[in-house]
Amino acid sequence: MDKRKELILKTIIKEYIKTAAPIGSEGLVEKYNLDISSATVRNEMADLEEAGFIAQPHTSAGRIPTEKAYNFYLENLSEKKLSDSEEKIFKEVLIKKEEINFKQAAKLMAKISGNAIFWAFHKHNLYYTGVSNLLHQPEFSQADMVYDISGLIDRLDEIISQIFNDLKFGPQIMLGSKNPFGVYCSVVISKYRLGDDIGLIGVLGPMRMNYEKNLALVKFINDILNEK
Repeated sequence: MDKRKELILKTIIKEYIKTAAPIGSEGLVEKYNLDISSATVRNEMADLEEAGFIAQPHTSAGRIPTEKAYNFYLENLSEKKLSDSEEKIFKEVLIKKEEINFKQAAKLMAKISGNAIFWAFHKHNLYYTGVSNLLHQPEFSQADMVYDISGLIDRLDEIISQIFNDLKFGPQIMLGSKNPFGVYCSVVISKYRLGDDIGLIGVLGPMRMNYEKNLALVKFINDILNEK
């Protein structure tokens, strides 16, 4: 992919993650002051659509990123850190590494990420919070999607049991067709070892999620849990 197409695609993804609204060529040029004409952007977007990186929803003239686009975006993801105040509050909450502290940290993670959080303290001891965050996402506002998400939450225990042993340790991202939690979702997840226990923590949201922020969040928690 050439630099111009890459710039346009990344701009589309970033804008869609922020707004959840399909994006047209003129809006892209105006909002981001791109030094390219809207006609050129339109041609490049047509190529990106043909290559399967963006798609047109039935109800809109704009385009949205596909799973292929998000995978491309993740390959080139920039590192991000939590703010000093966020780091401080998590360090304070997790000064003791007990179940009650993990639950507090999970609630904070749900608030910061705007997604759902699950935390398996052991393979069969699951806590989750922030489900209402998921149901507030525009992607999941339709009745059939609410049904799908509710079914997913009901099966969290079962899904985690199935993947627990095969997951590698440390933070990773799974999305769409490669995501055991559902094709419409993404998860930023980390398996960790704490003393004799092995746990699992995850941020669960739509494919349109703030990956840099959520990965920074999971990495930071994972690092605290792995401190000796």
